[in-house]
Amino acid sequence: MARVKIKVPESFLFETDIPVRVTDLNYGGHLGNDAVLSIVHEARVRFLAHYQFSELDVAGVGLIMADASIQYKAEAFYGDQITAKIAVSEVGTKSFELMYWFINKENKKEIARITTNLVCFDYKNRQIVAFPEELKNRWNL
Repeated sequence: MARVKIKVPESFLFETDIPVRVTDLNYGGHLGNDAVLSIVHEARVRFLAHYQFSELDVAGVGLIMADASIQYKAEAFYGDQITAKIAVSEVGTKSFELMYWFINKENKKEIARITTNLVCFDYKNRQIVAFPEELKNRWNL
């Protein structure tokens, strides 16, 4: 089976630092795979808030995660500060991809590359909707 390979973009729209908590560790004493998605979620919420959005209202639409991919590069440990960088890519008519690049803030080691595919969703009517044109302008797409 082929390994997941995620390309790092040339530029990012946003970055934030997130600490590795004790609850993020697995039995191996390092950042657990389940915790990576929790940190992705935190980074995404901060990214959206930076643009005055929330996951339930991104330029008038909600978001639903369709899938996620993670390419692990190095361990992270309790107390490490992860710099999470976020870029937007693969914009479609009803969905888009966010790429996250996790780097250890102190030693600059790459920890992980992650993508999430997000579908635009109308929670009131329970249906997929179009990608808002406003986002193309706000994110310079």
